[in-house]
Amino acid sequence: MTEKDMDELLAGRALHALSPEDAARLAAALAADPALRDRADRDEETAALLADATPEVVPPAHLRAALLARIAEQPQAADGRAPAGADPSASDVVAEAPADGRPAVAPAPSARLGRRRWFTLAASIAGLAVVGVGAVTIAQLRSESDAVVALEQIAEADDAQVLAGELPGGGTLEMHWSHSVGEVVVLADEAPELDDGRQYELWLVRGDQPIPAGVFDGGEDEPTLLEGELAPGDVVAVTIEQEGGSPTGLPTGDPIAAMPTD
Repeated sequence: MTEKDMDELLAGRALHALSPEDAARLAAALAADPALRDRADRDEETAALLADATPEVVPPAHLRAALLARIAEQPQAADGRAPAGADPSASDVVAEAPADGRPAVAPAPSARLGRRRWFTLAASIAGLAVVGVGAVTIAQLRSESDAVVALEQIAEADDAQVLAGELPGGGTLEMHWSHSVGEVVVLADEAPELDDGRQYELWLVRGDQPIPAGVFDGGEDEPTLLEGELAPGDVVAVTIEQEGGSPTGLPTGDPIAAMPTD
């Protein structure tokens, strides 16, 4: 078990959010390591203090009513199976990988691309792998934010899909989306840190038009909610731009990653 795995298990224990399997793994590790047990107790005490320090807010009545109505609309199945009529293959395959299991590598373009060629590259980049919707960890979702709320809505949607690929220089990019929700959330895990004054910029590529969709920093594991509403056929792409995003509203370089949403 890696240090990162242990951090995630301890965070899950402090938040009472471990699955039975993970709880059993952690219990075995705690029994074998008294120092780890002390660390786990400190984490749990810290979580309790944070909970006590957070003022209780009563949601407005109309919000509660809307939430209950939304829950009532969701199909329920006691055994966890998909509702009748659901196509289990719809979210099983998003992109094809080579037969030997290794990610394909797309050659880097040698010159600046025009808009149409830029989109063609974005739509054809390989090296993507389908992952489970449950890949988001508790440690990555410590703060309640718009991105977290959107991620939860996507995870509950019948058409939720997830796609992941490697970034140049290390790290991975994981994209969660749902056309019924109309949102895309990106998780960059261990993305290389950039020079001062530079950020990663996200784009929704619609037809041959890249639309700015937000920025994020390297070295962070927080989810990023893309700005704008997802449309059928959109491709999500990433470039490296100046801090705050491209001043022209168009990419100034070639995409380092791109993921189709169809």
